Amino acid sequence: MENLILGRHDIPPFATKWSTLNLANAAKFAEESIKEYSIKTPSNSTLVRYLSGGTQQRIVLARELSRKPKFIIASQPTRGLDVGATEYVHKKLIEMRDQGCAILLITADLDEMFVLSDRIAVIYEGKIVAVRDRNKTNELELGLMMTGGKCE
Repeated sequence: MENLILGRHDIPPFATKWSTLNLANAAKFAEESIKEYSIKTPSNSTLVRYLSGGTQQRIVLARELSRKPKFIIASQPTRGLDVGATEYVHKKLIEMRDQGCAILLITADLDEMFVLSDRIAVIYEGKIVAVRDRNKTNELELGLMMTGGKCE
């Protein structure tokens, strides 16, 4: 529960006007998030460190996406996750994109890049060397540019 409201614990609806934590609202939000994001936990008071990596990732998603951001920077969002958790993260990022949220994806996973990206920028030696539409490029071309090669 505490992790899900982190960063908003001192504002309504999670805090009163005297900055006292409103445990009832925090618990209600936690239960709703646990259900909506399929967070596997024994209770809303279980410490995050005792949960699996995939479940921890769902908690981060629930906390951050519930704020309805206009822009997300997702750096290696599925590194170390199992197939099911990876698909879930992809689904949530696509939902946010479809709701009008801009997403900057930073990943070394080419499969993930092609699943989630509309446009792909290639960085080599700290500089953007190319920007390609996802549907107008391929792994070979991107790999070549990522190693400093030129496409003809």
